[in-house]
Amino acid sequence: MWKLCIKNFVRTSVAQVGISAVLLAGIISLLIGRQHLVKQQEAVKQTTIAQNEHIKRNKEFFSSELGLLFYYLKFSLVNELDPINGLSIGQRDVNPSIQSVTIRNLENQRYDTDLYNPVVLHAGNLDLSFVLLYLFPLLIIASCYSVWSADQEAGTWNMTRVQARKPAVLLWKSLVIRMGFVFSVFFVLIGLAFVLLPLSINYRFLLFVGTGIAYLLFWFGLCAFIISFNKNSSTNAILLLGCWILLAIILPAGVNNYLTNRYPVPEALSTMVEQREAYHEKWDMEKTPTLKAFYKVYPDYEKYGYPQESFSWLWYYAMQHMGDEESKAHTESFMSKLAKREAVARSISLFIPTLHTQHQFNTLAKAGLENHLLFLKETANFHESVRKKVYPLIFENKQVEEVDWQALEVRTVEQNNQPDWLPVFLPFLVFILGLFGVSWKRMHSMA
Repeated sequence: MWKLCIKNFVRTSVAQVGISAVLLAGIISLLIGRQHLVKQQEAVKQTTIAQNEHIKRNKEFFSSELGLLFYYLKFSLVNELDPINGLSIGQRDVNPSIQSVTIRNLENQRYDTDLYNPVVLHAGNLDLSFVLLYLFPLLIIASCYSVWSADQEAGTWNMTRVQARKPAVLLWKSLVIRMGFVFSVFFVLIGLAFVLLPLSINYRFLLFVGTGIAYLLFWFGLCAFIISFNKNSSTNAILLLGCWILLAIILPAGVNNYLTNRYPVPEALSTMVEQREAYHEKWDMEKTPTLKAFYKVYPDYEKYGYPQESFSWLWYYAMQHMGDEESKAHTESFMSKLAKREAVARSISLFIPTLHTQHQFNTLAKAGLENHLLFLKETANFHESVRKKVYPLIFENKQVEEVDWQALEVRTVEQNNQPDWLPVFLPFLVFILGLFGVSWKRMHSMA
Protein backbone atom coordinates (compact mmCIF):
# COMPACT_ATOMS: atom_id res chain seq x y z
CA MET A 1 0.00 0.00 0.00
CA TRP A 2 2.86 2.38 0.81
CA LYS A 3 4.49 1.76 -2.59
CA LEU A 4 1.20 2.36 -4.40
CA CYS A 5 0.60 5.64 -2.57
CA ILE A 6 4.15 6.81 -3.32
CA LYS A 7 3.79 5.92 -7.02
CA ASN A 8 0.49 7.76 -7.27
CA PHE A 9 2.00 10.88 -5.72
CA VAL A 10 5.20 10.82 -7.78
CA ARG A 11 3.17 10.72 -11.00
CA THR A 12 1.33 13.95 -10.16
CA SER A 13 2.41 17.26 -11.69
CA VAL A 14 2.70 18.72 -8.19
CA ALA A 15 5.41 16.23 -7.30
CA GLN A 16 7.29 16.69 -10.56
CA VAL A 17 6.92 20.42 -11.18
CA GLY A 18 6.27 21.80 -7.70
CA ILE A 19 9.13 20.06 -5.93
CA SER A 20 11.53 20.87 -8.78
CA ALA A 21 10.53 24.55 -8.70
CA VAL A 22 10.96 24.86 -4.93
CA LEU A 23 14.26 22.98 -5.07
CA LEU A 24 15.52 25.32 -7.78
CA ALA A 25 14.38 28.39 -5.85
CA GLY A 26 16.13 27.01 -2.76
CA ILE A 27 19.41 26.53 -4.63
CA ILE A 28 19.20 30.08 -6.03
CA SER A 29 18.51 31.40 -2.52
CA LEU A 30 21.64 29.67 -1.20
CA LEU A 31 23.74 31.20 -3.98
CA ILE A 32 22.32 34.63 -3.11
CA GLY A 33 23.09 33.98 0.55
CA ARG A 34 26.63 32.99 -0.32
CA GLN A 35 27.06 36.14 -2.40
CA HIS A 36 25.79 38.21 0.54
CA LEU A 37 28.27 36.62 2.95
CA VAL A 38 31.18 37.08 0.55
CA LYS A 39 30.24 40.73 0.07
CA GLN A 40 30.04 41.32 3.83
CA GLN A 41 33.31 39.51 4.54
CA GLU A 42 35.09 41.42 1.79
CA ALA A 43 33.74 44.69 3.20
CA VAL A 44 35.17 43.85 6.63
CA LYS A 45 38.52 42.95 5.10
CA GLN A 46 38.65 46.14 3.04
CA THR A 47 37.62 48.23 6.07
CA THR A 48 40.76 47.21 7.96
CA ILE A 49 42.96 47.97 4.95
CA ALA A 50 41.18 51.26 4.24
CA GLN A 51 41.40 52.47 7.84
CA ASN A 52 45.16 51.83 7.99
CA GLU A 53 45.71 53.63 4.68
CA HIS A 54 43.39 56.44 5.77
CA ILE A 55 45.35 57.00 8.99
CA LYS A 56 48.70 56.79 7.22
CA ARG A 57 47.69 59.30 4.53
CA ASN A 58 46.26 61.84 7.00
CA LYS A 59 49.29 61.56 9.27
CA GLU A 60 51.44 62.77 6.36
CA PHE A 61 49.36 65.96 5.95
CA PHE A 62 48.30 66.83 9.51
CA SER A 63 51.05 65.41 11.73
CA SER A 64 51.88 68.82 13.23
CA GLU A 65 48.49 69.31 14.88
CA LEU A 66 46.81 66.38 16.60
CA GLY A 67 43.43 68.10 16.96
CA LEU A 68 43.22 68.66 13.21
CA LEU A 69 44.40 65.12 12.48
CA PHE A 70 41.67 63.53 14.61
CA TYR A 71 39.12 65.88 13.05
CA TYR A 72 39.47 63.88 9.83
CA LEU A 73 40.28 60.38 11.08
CA LYS A 74 37.59 57.70 11.09
CA PHE A 75 37.59 54.56 13.20
CA SER A 76 35.53 51.49 12.33
CA LEU A 77 33.35 49.12 14.31
CA VAL A 78 32.17 45.83 12.76
CA ASN A 79 28.96 44.00 13.64
CA GLU A 80 29.92 40.31 13.81
CA LEU A 81 28.63 38.29 10.86
CA ASP A 82 27.15 34.86 11.60
CA PRO A 83 27.30 32.35 8.70
CA ILE A 84 23.58 31.65 9.30
CA ASN A 85 23.02 35.15 7.91
CA GLY A 86 23.46 33.53 4.49
CA LEU A 87 20.25 31.58 5.17
CA SER A 88 18.31 34.57 6.49
CA ILE A 89 19.62 37.96 5.35
CA GLY A 90 16.95 39.84 7.29
CA GLN A 91 17.72 43.54 7.73
CA ARG A 92 21.43 43.18 7.07
CA ASP A 93 20.90 44.35 3.48
CA VAL A 94 19.55 47.69 4.79
CA ASN A 95 21.20 48.31 8.14
CA PRO A 96 24.99 48.76 8.08
CA SER A 97 27.24 46.03 9.43
CA ILE A 98 30.17 48.46 9.62
CA GLN A 99 30.18 51.87 11.27
CA SER A 100 33.04 54.30 10.65
CA VAL A 101 32.92 57.31 12.98
CA THR A 102 35.08 60.32 13.78
CA ILE A 103 35.42 61.70 17.32
CA ARG A 104 33.12 64.55 16.36
CA ASN A 105 29.41 64.58 17.22
CA LEU A 106 27.93 61.10 16.99
CA GLU A 107 24.25 61.54 16.18
CA ASN A 108 24.76 62.54 12.55
CA GLN A 109 27.08 59.56 12.00
CA ARG A 110 25.69 56.37 13.50
CA TYR A 111 22.58 56.28 11.31
CA ASP A 112 24.54 56.49 8.06
CA THR A 113 24.24 53.54 5.71
CA ASP A 114 25.14 52.58 2.18
CA LEU A 115 23.14 53.66 -0.85
CA TYR A 116 20.92 50.94 -2.32
CA ASN A 117 18.59 50.69 -5.27
CA PRO A 118 15.09 51.21 -3.74
CA VAL A 119 13.53 48.87 -6.30
CA VAL A 120 15.83 46.07 -5.13
CA LEU A 121 15.05 46.80 -1.48
CA HIS A 122 11.32 46.79 -2.19
CA ALA A 123 11.54 43.36 -3.82
CA GLY A 124 13.79 41.99 -1.08
CA ASN A 125 16.26 39.15 -1.20
CA LEU A 126 15.45 35.59 -2.20
CA ASP A 127 17.15 33.90 0.74
CA LEU A 128 16.36 30.46 2.16
CA SER A 129 14.12 31.94 4.85
CA PHE A 130 11.94 33.47 2.09
CA VAL A 131 11.70 30.10 0.34
CA LEU A 132 10.71 28.42 3.61
CA LEU A 133 8.23 31.10 4.63
CA TYR A 134 6.42 31.59 1.34
CA LEU A 135 7.16 28.87 -1.22
CA PHE A 136 7.20 25.72 0.92
CA PRO A 137 3.65 26.39 2.24
CA LEU A 138 2.42 26.71 -1.35
CA LEU A 139 4.05 23.38 -2.18
CA ILE A 140 2.41 21.78 0.86
CA ILE A 141 -0.99 23.22 -0.08
CA ALA A 142 -0.68 22.01 -3.67
CA SER A 143 0.31 18.55 -2.45
CA CYS A 144 -2.34 18.08 0.22
CA TYR A 145 -5.53 19.95 -0.67
CA SER A 146 -7.05 16.99 -2.57
CA VAL A 147 -5.83 14.10 -0.43
CA TRP A 148 -9.35 13.02 0.58
CA SER A 149 -11.58 14.87 -1.86
CA ALA A 150 -9.87 13.57 -5.03
CA ASP A 151 -10.89 9.96 -4.24
CA GLN A 152 -14.43 11.03 -3.46
CA GLU A 153 -14.73 13.03 -6.69
CA ALA A 154 -13.30 10.11 -8.68
CA GLY A 155 -15.78 7.70 -7.06
CA THR A 156 -13.09 5.40 -5.58
CA TRP A 157 -13.42 6.35 -1.93
CA ASN A 158 -16.41 4.12 -1.19
CA MET A 159 -14.52 1.11 -2.56
CA THR A 160 -11.46 2.00 -0.47
CA ARG A 161 -13.66 2.49 2.57
CA VAL A 162 -15.18 -0.98 2.23
CA GLN A 163 -11.87 -2.79 1.65
CA ALA A 164 -9.75 -1.05 4.27
CA ARG A 165 -10.07 -1.82 7.96
CA LYS A 166 -9.24 1.76 8.94
CA PRO A 167 -9.85 4.10 6.00
CA ALA A 168 -8.61 7.12 7.93
CA VAL A 169 -5.19 5.48 8.21
CA LEU A 170 -4.91 5.63 4.40
CA LEU A 171 -5.48 9.38 4.55
CA TRP A 172 -2.72 9.78 7.10
CA LYS A 173 -0.43 7.60 5.00
CA SER A 174 -1.00 9.93 2.06
CA LEU A 175 -0.15 12.94 4.25
CA VAL A 176 2.94 11.23 5.66
CA ILE A 177 4.19 10.47 2.14
CA ARG A 178 3.82 14.13 1.19
CA MET A 179 5.60 15.11 4.39
CA GLY A 180 8.44 12.79 3.44
CA PHE A 181 8.91 14.40 0.03
CA VAL A 182 8.66 17.98 1.34
CA PHE A 183 11.06 17.34 4.22
CA SER A 184 13.43 15.59 1.80
CA VAL A 185 13.59 18.81 -0.23
CA PHE A 186 14.15 20.79 2.98
CA PHE A 187 17.03 18.60 4.13
CA VAL A 188 18.57 18.53 0.66
CA LEU A 189 18.70 22.34 0.77
CA ILE A 190 20.18 22.26 4.28
CA GLY A 191 22.83 19.81 3.01
CA LEU A 192 23.61 22.08 0.06
CA ALA A 193 23.89 24.98 2.48
CA PHE A 194 26.81 23.20 4.14
CA VAL A 195 28.51 22.91 0.77
CA LEU A 196 27.92 26.50 -0.34
CA LEU A 197 28.13 28.36 2.98
CA PRO A 198 30.68 28.21 5.80
CA LEU A 199 28.18 26.71 8.24
CA SER A 200 28.94 24.64 11.31
CA ILE A 201 26.65 22.53 13.48
CA ASN A 202 26.08 24.59 16.59
CA TYR A 203 23.22 25.60 18.86
CA ARG A 204 21.98 28.43 16.63
CA PHE A 205 22.06 26.28 13.49
CA LEU A 206 20.11 23.47 15.20
CA LEU A 207 17.51 26.00 16.34
CA PHE A 208 17.27 27.31 12.77
CA VAL A 209 16.68 23.81 11.37
CA GLY A 210 14.24 22.99 14.18
CA THR A 211 12.30 26.18 13.52
CA GLY A 212 12.05 25.28 9.83
CA ILE A 213 10.78 21.77 10.66
CA ALA A 214 8.21 23.11 13.12
CA TYR A 215 6.98 25.68 10.58
CA LEU A 216 6.49 23.03 7.89
CA LEU A 217 4.67 20.78 10.38
CA PHE A 218 2.34 23.68 11.17
CA TRP A 219 1.34 23.94 7.52
CA PHE A 220 0.79 20.18 7.24
CA GLY A 221 -1.36 20.42 10.36
CA LEU A 222 -3.37 23.26 8.84
CA CYS A 223 -3.87 21.26 5.64
CA ALA A 224 -5.03 18.22 7.62
CA PHE A 225 -7.44 20.45 9.57
CA ILE A 226 -8.99 21.89 6.39
CA ILE A 227 -9.17 18.43 4.75
CA SER A 228 -10.95 17.00 7.79
CA PHE A 229 -14.06 19.07 6.98
CA ASN A 230 -14.54 16.78 3.96
CA LYS A 231 -15.17 19.54 1.42
CA ASN A 232 -14.52 19.29 -2.31
CA SER A 233 -11.07 19.99 -3.78
CA SER A 234 -11.91 23.50 -4.99
CA THR A 235 -13.16 24.55 -1.56
CA ASN A 236 -10.09 23.08 0.15
CA ALA A 237 -7.77 24.89 -2.26
CA ILE A 238 -9.55 28.23 -1.78
CA LEU A 239 -9.55 27.91 2.02
CA LEU A 240 -5.87 26.97 2.16
CA LEU A 241 -4.80 29.72 -0.23
CA GLY A 242 -6.88 32.15 1.82
CA CYS A 243 -5.02 31.03 4.95
CA TRP A 244 -1.70 31.51 3.13
CA ILE A 245 -2.63 35.04 2.01
CA LEU A 246 -3.84 35.89 5.52
CA LEU A 247 -0.84 34.50 7.38
CA ALA A 248 1.89 35.43 4.91
CA ILE A 249 0.73 38.82 3.61
CA ILE A 250 -2.28 40.45 5.31
CA LEU A 251 -1.48 39.87 8.99
CA PRO A 252 2.24 40.81 8.72
CA ALA A 253 1.33 43.98 6.81
CA GLY A 254 -1.35 44.80 9.38
CA VAL A 255 1.02 44.28 12.32
CA ASN A 256 3.67 46.44 10.65
CA ASN A 257 1.13 49.21 10.03
CA TYR A 258 -0.10 49.01 13.63
CA LEU A 259 3.42 49.24 15.08
CA THR A 260 4.38 52.12 12.78
CA ASN A 261 1.35 54.13 13.90
CA ARG A 262 1.45 53.02 17.53
CA TYR A 263 5.14 53.90 17.95
CA PRO A 264 5.97 56.71 15.49
CA VAL A 265 9.58 57.91 15.59
CA PRO A 266 9.71 61.63 14.72
CA GLU A 267 12.78 61.66 16.98
CA ALA A 268 14.76 60.29 14.05
CA LEU A 269 14.57 63.77 12.50
CA SER A 270 14.34 65.87 15.67
CA THR A 271 17.49 64.22 17.06
CA MET A 272 19.46 65.29 14.01
CA VAL A 273 18.02 68.82 14.08
CA GLU A 274 18.56 69.20 17.83
CA GLN A 275 22.14 67.99 17.61
CA ARG A 276 23.01 70.31 14.72
CA GLU A 277 21.38 73.35 16.32
CA ALA A 278 23.08 72.65 19.65
CA TYR A 279 26.41 72.44 17.84
CA HIS A 280 26.11 75.40 15.45
CA GLU A 281 24.67 77.89 17.95
CA LYS A 282 27.74 77.53 20.14
CA TRP A 283 29.86 79.29 17.55
CA ASP A 284 28.07 82.51 18.56
CA MET A 285 28.10 81.89 22.32
CA GLU A 286 30.64 82.47 25.05
CA LYS A 287 33.13 79.61 25.33
CA THR A 288 33.10 79.37 29.12
CA PRO A 289 29.49 78.03 29.49
CA THR A 290 30.23 75.34 26.91
CA LEU A 291 33.38 74.26 28.74
CA LYS A 292 31.60 74.27 32.12
CA ALA A 293 28.87 72.02 30.74
CA PHE A 294 31.54 69.76 29.23
CA TYR A 295 33.37 69.52 32.55
CA LYS A 296 30.17 68.46 34.30
CA VAL A 297 30.11 65.41 32.04
CA TYR A 298 33.89 64.88 32.29
CA PRO A 299 35.12 66.36 35.60
CA ASP A 300 38.56 64.79 35.07
CA TYR A 301 39.17 67.16 32.15
CA GLU A 302 38.59 70.33 34.18
CA LYS A 303 42.33 70.42 34.81
CA TYR A 304 42.73 71.73 31.27
CA GLY A 305 41.11 75.00 32.32
CA TYR A 306 39.37 77.63 30.22
CA PRO A 307 41.50 78.72 27.26
CA GLN A 308 40.95 82.34 26.21
CA GLU A 309 42.13 82.01 22.63
CA SER A 310 39.65 82.70 19.83
CA PHE A 311 39.89 79.01 18.91
CA SER A 312 41.13 75.96 20.80
CA TRP A 313 40.67 72.28 20.18
CA LEU A 314 39.52 71.84 23.78
CA TRP A 315 36.59 74.20 23.21
CA TYR A 316 35.88 72.81 19.74
CA TYR A 317 35.56 69.18 20.84
CA ALA A 318 33.66 70.22 23.94
CA MET A 319 31.22 72.01 21.63
CA GLN A 320 30.92 68.90 19.44
CA HIS A 321 30.33 66.67 22.43
CA MET A 322 27.71 68.94 23.98
CA GLY A 323 25.75 68.79 20.72
CA ASP A 324 25.30 65.07 21.42
CA GLU A 325 24.51 65.67 25.09
CA GLU A 326 21.77 68.21 24.33
CA SER A 327 20.06 65.86 21.88
CA LYS A 328 20.33 62.91 24.28
CA ALA A 329 16.65 62.97 25.29
CA HIS A 330 15.54 62.64 21.65
CA THR A 331 18.04 59.84 21.10
CA GLU A 332 16.83 57.86 24.12
CA SER A 333 13.19 58.33 23.06
CA PHE A 334 14.02 57.15 19.53
CA MET A 335 15.83 54.03 20.75
CA SER A 336 13.13 53.30 23.31
CA LYS A 337 10.34 53.38 20.73
CA LEU A 338 12.24 51.09 18.38
CA ALA A 339 12.83 48.70 21.27
CA LYS A 340 9.10 48.77 22.07
CA ARG A 341 8.29 48.02 18.44
CA GLU A 342 10.55 44.99 18.60
CA ALA A 343 9.10 43.78 21.93
CA VAL A 344 5.46 44.17 20.81
CA ALA A 345 6.18 42.55 17.44
CA ARG A 346 7.76 39.60 19.25
CA SER A 347 4.69 39.22 21.50
CA ILE A 348 2.21 39.43 18.61
CA SER A 349 4.24 36.96 16.54
CA LEU A 350 3.58 34.24 19.14
CA PHE A 351 0.05 34.02 17.71
CA ILE A 352 1.02 34.26 14.03
CA PRO A 353 3.30 31.37 12.97
CA THR A 354 4.63 33.13 9.86
CA LEU A 355 5.72 36.18 11.84
CA HIS A 356 7.10 34.02 14.64
CA THR A 357 9.16 32.00 12.18
CA GLN A 358 10.53 35.09 10.44
CA HIS A 359 11.40 36.68 13.78
CA GLN A 360 13.22 33.56 14.93
CA PHE A 361 15.14 33.23 11.66
CA ASN A 362 16.29 36.87 11.86
CA THR A 363 17.19 36.55 15.54
CA LEU A 364 19.23 33.38 14.99
CA ALA A 365 20.99 34.97 11.99
CA LYS A 366 21.66 38.17 14.00
CA ALA A 367 19.87 40.10 11.28
CA GLY A 368 16.86 41.61 13.05
CA LEU A 369 15.99 44.94 14.63
CA GLU A 370 17.12 43.75 18.05
CA ASN A 371 20.61 43.07 16.73
CA HIS A 372 20.73 46.45 14.98
CA LEU A 373 19.70 48.31 18.14
CA LEU A 374 22.47 46.55 20.05
CA PHE A 375 24.92 47.52 17.34
CA LEU A 376 23.83 51.17 17.53
CA LYS A 377 24.34 51.04 21.29
CA GLU A 378 27.79 49.51 20.84
CA THR A 379 28.59 52.20 18.26
CA ALA A 380 27.89 54.85 20.90
CA ASN A 381 30.10 52.98 23.41
CA PHE A 382 32.85 52.60 20.81
CA HIS A 383 32.67 56.29 19.91
CA GLU A 384 32.93 57.20 23.59
CA SER A 385 35.91 54.89 24.15
CA VAL A 386 37.78 56.43 21.18
CA ARG A 387 37.05 59.92 22.49
CA LYS A 388 38.43 59.07 25.92
CA LYS A 389 41.61 57.69 24.34
CA VAL A 390 42.33 60.72 22.19
CA TYR A 391 40.89 63.67 24.15
CA PRO A 392 43.80 63.85 26.63
CA LEU A 393 46.29 63.59 23.75
CA ILE A 394 44.67 66.52 21.94
CA PHE A 395 44.16 68.67 25.01
CA GLU A 396 47.80 68.18 26.10
CA ASN A 397 49.15 68.90 22.57
CA LYS A 398 50.85 65.53 22.28
CA GLN A 399 52.78 64.50 19.18
CA VAL A 400 51.63 61.96 16.62
CA GLU A 401 54.38 59.57 17.70
CA GLU A 402 52.87 59.40 21.20
CA VAL A 403 49.53 57.98 19.98
CA ASP A 404 48.92 54.26 20.55
CA TRP A 405 47.50 53.50 17.13
CA GLN A 406 47.06 49.80 17.90
CA ALA A 407 44.44 50.73 20.50
CA LEU A 408 42.45 52.41 17.72
CA GLU A 409 42.31 49.50 15.28
CA VAL A 410 39.09 48.11 13.79
CA ARG A 411 37.00 46.46 16.49
CA THR A 412 34.35 43.73 16.14
CA VAL A 413 31.19 43.54 18.22
CA GLU A 414 30.47 39.95 19.26
CA GLN A 415 26.95 39.19 20.47
CA ASN A 416 27.11 35.72 21.97
CA ASN A 417 23.74 35.60 23.74
CA GLN A 418 22.07 32.24 23.10
CA PRO A 419 18.28 32.24 22.52
CA ASP A 420 16.22 29.99 24.76
CA TRP A 421 14.70 27.07 22.84
CA LEU A 422 11.39 26.99 24.75
CA PRO A 423 9.97 30.34 23.50
CA VAL A 424 11.01 29.29 19.98
CA PHE A 425 9.13 25.98 19.88
CA LEU A 426 6.27 26.40 22.36
CA PRO A 427 3.98 28.43 20.02
CA PHE A 428 4.57 25.90 17.25
CA LEU A 429 3.87 23.01 19.60
CA VAL A 430 0.50 24.46 20.60
CA PHE A 431 -0.57 24.98 16.98
CA ILE A 432 0.74 21.64 15.73
CA LEU A 433 -0.78 19.52 18.50
CA GLY A 434 -4.07 21.39 18.27
CA LEU A 435 -4.40 21.12 14.48
CA PHE A 436 -3.29 17.49 14.21
CA GLY A 437 -5.35 16.50 17.26
CA VAL A 438 -8.58 17.95 15.91
CA SER A 439 -7.86 16.59 12.43
CA TRP A 440 -7.17 13.08 13.74
CA LYS A 441 -10.43 13.04 15.67
CA ARG A 442 -12.53 14.37 12.77
CA MET A 443 -11.01 12.07 10.12
CA HIS A 444 -11.47 8.94 12.22
CA SER A 445 -15.08 9.84 12.98
CA MET A 446 -16.00 10.65 9.35
CA ALA A 447 -13.85 8.28 7.24
